[in-house]
Amino acid sequence: MATDATKVAIIGNAAGGKSTLARALAARRDLPLVEVDRLLWQKGWQLTPADVYARRHTEAIAAERWVIEGLGSQDSIAPRLARATEIVLIDLPLWLHFALAAERQAKWTQQEAPPAGLFELPPTRALFETMWQVDREWMPDIRELCRRAEADGKKLSRLQSLDAIDAFARAEAVAGA
Repeated sequence: MATDATKVAIIGNAAGGKSTLARALAARRDLPLVEVDRLLWQKGWQLTPADVYARRHTEAIAAERWVIEGLGSQDSIAPRLARATEIVLIDLPLWLHFALAAERQAKWTQQEAPPAGLFELPPTRALFETMWQVDREWMPDIRELCRRAEADGKKLSRLQSLDAIDAFARAEAVAGA
């Protein structure tokens, strides 16, 4: 069971298992789940207007209890991590994100809970270009934000392999049993 002010941010590049881990963690800890993709994307993979996204994100992180997963806009990451009491950084090699994304794209219509709740397939080329950009341009800053948060006393779990993600999920399941 979560304490009153538990706020868990799960962050990392696309197709790393953030959503699956977040759903399990939120259920196990009895925390509300916020999927950043649902704030960011509209039907047809159209971006939500920036002011609307910013307002929704600000409202979400103002709550006292949550699990929030996803990237969102780059300028929303620092405030989210600042409000979090715990951070789970999924930090897999880019090639593994690409492989997982390709697998997910191939099975898109079979998913129970697709990203952003959108059942239409996202454009594969745009997805892969974004993943490359996030890896090169965003992840160094995200790692630094996480390093600083840990230095300030926040709990940080940096998961750098599928085995580490599985071990984290198993440990959470055992803790909740």
